[in-house]
Amino acid sequence: MRIRFTASIYEWAARRNWFFVDVPPEPSADIADRPRMPRGFDSVRVTATVGTTTWNTSIFPGGGTYALPLKAAVLKAEGIGRGDEITVDLDVHDG
Repeated sequence: MRIRFTASIYEWAARRNWFFVDVPPEPSADIADRPRMPRGFDSVRVTATVGTTTWNTSIFPGGGTYALPLKAAVLKAEGIGRGDEITVDLDVHDG
């Protein structure tokens, strides 16, 4: 499953310098509906691309959507930060 979306970067209120974007509600519901092996925290393995940077990570459910963590290396490589609106390409893995 491939998803493309645009979202604003936010800093997690519980931890400074942890940045995320939220997968929109409709694709989040599609991801949640797909059968897969259980993983810690109900996370889902993905490959994410922002600009020219691609990395493997997991998305995490909460509040009806999934949150995609943005590594510091991604923020630096792409010159982005809190409040910036970015386009994300997300490849959702089945296993």
